Amino acid sequence: MDELEKRRAESDRRFEELRNYLTGGNSIIEAKIIDEEACVYATGSFGRREAGIYSDLDVFIVGKSDGVTNSDGVQGSLLRPLDEILVKAQLIRATRALKFPEFSGDGRYLTHYSTHQLTRTLGRPEDDVTNTLTARLLLLLESRPIIGEKVYNDVLTEVIRAYWRDYEDHKDKFMPAFLTNDILRLWRTFCVNYEAKTETEPEREKAKRKLANYKLKHSRLLTCYSGILYLLAVFRRDRTVTPEHAIEMARLTPTGRLEWLLKEPDFSDARGVIESILCQYSIFLDSTNKPKEEQIFMFSNRSSSFRYLNQANEFGDLVFKALNLVGKDSLFHRLLVV
Repeated sequence: MDELEKRRAESDRRFEELRNYLTGGNSIIEAKIIDEEACVYATGSFGRREAGIYSDLDVFIVGKSDGVTNSDGVQGSLLRPLDEILVKAQLIRATRALKFPEFSGDGRYLTHYSTHQLTRTLGRPEDDVTNTLTARLLLLLESRPIIGEKVYNDVLTEVIRAYWRDYEDHKDKFMPAFLTNDILRLWRTFCVNYEAKTETEPEREKAKRKLANYKLKHSRLLTCYSGILYLLAVFRRDRTVTPEHAIEMARLTPTGRLEWLLKEPDFSDARGVIESILCQYSIFLDSTNKPKEEQIFMFSNRSSSFRYLNQANEFGDLVFKALNLVGKDSLFHRLLVV
């Protein structure tokens, strides 16, 4: 069993433990709150089904819109503030009971949005400021519902509908340019955030910067570009991309999208490159399955640091080759570049 398969098995095991804790006898959340009003979905390594024993839990809380528009033109969530506190408290209790690392930023990123907040900000400047871009795109690219699966499916459908708003007039040749541009925007946001938040002094901070770069150029890159590869492939095969295709994309993990491509006969010319991407990614997962301090130490040594970062660059080269092979200079492929 390679590292990717090991990670999937371990992720699924821990994920079910978490679900059982949150919905079983330990739960302090009323069933109707989650079944009818809101969902909690995991992103990050648990959303991608590749969590290791040292991985933390990244989650978003999304409530169905309550239909009441405030003075800013935003509809609130059916999940009321006191119930939101209950949900967050239960998530904190669960992670501590099951020995997950503490939520990063002391819970700062444990955020609650309404569905309307996720869709209203599409294309608006506040999309970055409110972090709705990240919450919405990670929902589509690397999410798994922890609790409230019915609401999760409704939210997913509504977000995709917002991106496919012009579909009815172009259903025979629809290119999801709006969504694809947002995926590219998310990728570039990740890159900008990396540059802004990392330090170069002292030496330990340099090593942490290199580690962040290594992860950025593997997991973050694959999250974004596996989605683009999937959409490119569907358009090349069917000459259109339907909302149903987008839902299928969202239900696959980043590596699952690559495995889907391997099974599609129309893309046999890209098979060797895609297999290499999966192989390289498994090596990345193996090398980062260590405590944080050991990962930092990997990049404290000049020669090993150079080797790992060179692997990251080679990984990007492989993804670039896959995009060109799958896109085949179609109009959609051209729109990604210019």
